[in-house]
Amino acid sequence: MLAVISDTHGTDDHRLSGRTLDAVREADHVLHAGDFMTEQVLDAIDAECDELTGVIGNNDRPAVRARLPDVATVSWEGLTIVIVHGHEHSETSLGMLARQEEADVVVVGHSHNPTLTDFGGWTLVNPGSYADPRRYQPAHAELDVMAGNVRVRLRSPDGTPISTTLVER
Repeated sequence: MLAVISDTHGTDDHRLSGRTLDAVREADHVLHAGDFMTEQVLDAIDAECDELTGVIGNNDRPAVRARLPDVATVSWEGLTIVIVHGHEHSETSLGMLARQEEADVVVVGHSHNPTLTDFGGWTLVNPGSYADPRRYQPAHAELDVMAGNVRVRLRSPDGTPISTTLVER
C-alpha cells in the first residue's frame, strides 16, 4: 500500500492518529505533499514509516526546505506518480507537469480539500489534511492494487471511506 498525506501544519510532532497513523505505519511508501512546517515534524513522520518521499510546501521553514525538493517523482506498482504542493500550480500547469513526467497520478496538497479527479490520461489526488482540515473534512489517501488496477481511496482519520477511484495500469 501507498499512503498519501499532506498539510500537517505541525511544530513538534507528526499529529497522526487513528487510521491515518495505521496507514502510514503499514504503507510500503508514504508520500507527503508539503507543509510539514518544521524539521521536527518531518523527522517524526519519517520515523513512523518505512520510506518517505516529501516535497516542500509554502509554509515549510528553511530547515525543511533544505532537505526536500519542490517536485518529486515516484514509480510504484507500474504507475508514475509526481508530487508537488500545488500552491504554484494551476490545473493547466499540473497537466503540463503530468505530461512532462509521463505521470499516471499527480499528488497535490495546499488546498486542504480532499479530492480525487480524473483528467484525460492522469488522476489528481489531493489527500486533504488529516491534522488541519480547516473548513474541509480531515483525510488522507491510500493506494492499493485491486484486480490489476490501482484503487485510490480517500479516508477520514477514523477510517471512514470518503471517495474512491481506479487508475488502470
